[in-house]
Amino acid sequence: MSSAVARPLPEAPVVVLAGGTGGAKLARGILQHAQDDLVVIANTGDDVEIHGGLVSPDPDLVTFWLADRIDERGWGLKDDTFLVMDALRELGDDVWFNLGDRDLALCVRRARRLAEGARPTEVLAENAAAYGVAAHVLPPADEPVRTRVRADDRWWDFQEFMIRRLREEPAPVVLDVAFDGAEQATATPEVLRAIASARAIVVGPSNPVISIGPILAVPGVREALRSAAAPVVAVAPLVDGQVLKGPTASFLRWADVSMDAPGIARVYDGLLDGLLTDEEVELPGVAVRTANVLMADAESRASVAADVLAFAADLAAGDRSPA
Repeated sequence: MSSAVARPLPEAPVVVLAGGTGGAKLARGILQHAQDDLVVIANTGDDVEIHGGLVSPDPDLVTFWLADRIDERGWGLKDDTFLVMDALRELGDDVWFNLGDRDLALCVRRARRLAEGARPTEVLAENAAAYGVAAHVLPPADEPVRTRVRADDRWWDFQEFMIRRLREEPAPVVLDVAFDGAEQATATPEVLRAIASARAIVVGPSNPVISIGPILAVPGVREALRSAAAPVVAVAPLVDGQVLKGPTASFLRWADVSMDAPGIARVYDGLLDGLLTDEEVELPGVAVRTANVLMADAESRASVAADVLAFAADLAAGDRSPA
């Protein structure tokens, strides 16, 4: 990969806050409608230094989805090989975090570029350009923000908790969540400019606590969303009242939030103008539109994206009707 010249942000972007598979899928659906006007602010709380590189799972997941390079297993690059991981195991390493060979190259290069003085924002732009992605993928801050989880009366780094502890019995109870470094971080100028100039702001169907929470914990992000001219619309991360993937339920229980549309609206604490959900419900102060939010394939991803963008456009025009 060669360094990319930073492209200017679109004048009136569609901004998506994303983390995990749900946010990445929605971003791919919105790409079909917004094209180059798409800006994704991706969670960096999951980042981890390992295997000599800096892994940034959510921004890379978004990039791979936007590039149509995501593997069918749901993470990593399509058709990647795992020769380096196999070699490390042969040498006796405990390889609990699996990275494909080309994925590892991306992460090693990221560590090197940052050591050379590049901003994380710049490195993500280089990666997107290398994979042919015209949309912008931004970190919320250039400073590191890392999610940690307290369970079993100890603090876990996020990846170790997710990959090692969650697979063990008995199932852990989430006792606390922290976003280390958030108070020292600052929302980047690119993030603040994208939010201020957006024509629509969409919160993806991501885990509100551990995927969107680290973004909102960065000083300046919540304030920018509250003062944005564009409506802020979330897509509920629940289908028929259930989580399709990941430990969202465990973290919502910790946050004392119910597994329904009112709970999702509550966890975002007054940030939302609208919520797209499959529940028939009324929410005080938040417009609700009902739709099928299951994104099982490319057609359904594009359909959910069209629904949320139409909802945002109606709200911008003053239409708060439920359909």
